[in-house]
Amino acid sequence: MTVLAVLAAGCGSESVHQLPPAAEPPQSPPATAQPAGRVTAVGSQPEGVVAARGRVAVALRNPDRLAIVDGGSGAVLKDVPLPGAARHLALASSRGPVLVPLEDANSLLAVSLSGRVVASVAAGDHPHDAASAAGAWFVGDEGGNRVSVVRAGHPAGGFPVATQPGGIVGLGRSLAVVSVRERRLELYDARTLRRIGGAPAGVGPTHAVCAAPAGRCYVLDTRGGALLVYATAPHLEPTRRLYLPGGPYGVAIDNRRHRLWITLPALNELVELPAHGRPHVLRRFHTVRQPDSVAVDDGSGRVFVTGRADGVLEAIDAG
Repeated sequence: MTVLAVLAAGCGSESVHQLPPAAEPPQSPPATAQPAGRVTAVGSQPEGVVAARGRVAVALRNPDRLAIVDGGSGAVLKDVPLPGAARHLALASSRGPVLVPLEDANSLLAVSLSGRVVASVAAGDHPHDAASAAGAWFVGDEGGNRVSVVRAGHPAGGFPVATQPGGIVGLGRSLAVVSVRERRLELYDARTLRRIGGAPAGVGPTHAVCAAPAGRCYVLDTRGGALLVYATAPHLEPTRRLYLPGGPYGVAIDNRRHRLWITLPALNELVELPAHGRPHVLRRFHTVRQPDSVAVDDGSGRVFVTGRADGVLEAIDAG
């Protein structure tokens, strides 16, 4: 079967109402191996995580808050109360701030890496993920099938996308959007907001990362157990599918070292792959239970994995 046929499987002539629900992370079994690296308690139900400049921001629930953690020691430096629950986080730049979509408050917070709220902006229905591109912030509104645009800290409209945008990534002057219900990857011009490409995205996509210098995007097909590779120039097209059993769900990219880090919750594992056109597993690491999200600090190369089941943060010095 060709790459295109594999990626298109399941994306037939169904109407939106006939499509299956969006993929969720598989439930992890009890951990049977010692997690790699250092494990520290961070708080209740950690999931979203970003890392930069020696700091780690972790989204927590019950109560809803953002923990600012020292990446070296694992100590919680500050707890920032949130007016709603956040599931995923993003960095506006390598210096911050942290973009915090609040799903049940229909808003976006921007929080500095020191824990100071620098902006609060209205978003659309159920904002799930966020990204920065071409000097603007973008928020994927899962419930509204739209992307909200924020410029200079203020709402600046939005535009429609395919059904249920669950993953959103900045790529230089472009914006990649993974619509998890319609199972599509779309590419937009981040300045004009014009759609410049679209392609099928497997049978149950969730999240994505992109490598700006190479113009390449990587999408996790969680339900299909695969990593999907796309070229974005001269047009968006699928180029490779790597079988990756274990329900790949969390993904981060180290652009400095050209590495992908992907969590496999069904196996309690983290895998390292090269971020090029033919990725393959280089190393495997044991993780904490329910490793739903991962982040990497480009400066140090240290990798951080959240363990939602036990309220912990795992730090791995990958070398």
